[in-house]
Amino acid sequence: MKQNTLHDCVRASMEDFFRDLNGTDPSNLHDMLVKAVEKPLLEVVMEQAQHNQSRAAQWLGLNRNTLRKKLLEHKLID
Repeated sequence: MKQNTLHDCVRASMEDFFRDLNGTDPSNLHDMLVKAVEKPLLEVVMEQAQHNQSRAAQWLGLNRNTLRKKLLEHKLID
């Protein structure tokens, strides 16, 4: 059984999204996709980093304050 790559999964999801639009023009695709992917990315990375924000920020290539802002935006921390 072939395992799908992240690229394949995103591509298939976007193709389904356009098919579901049924000819309607989309808007704000980039923002929509970033929001859809960012929260689960942060959830998994924080779990793997044992909720160590400094480590997670380093793994993500983000400044710790930027990571904290994103965690707050997605209501992953108080």
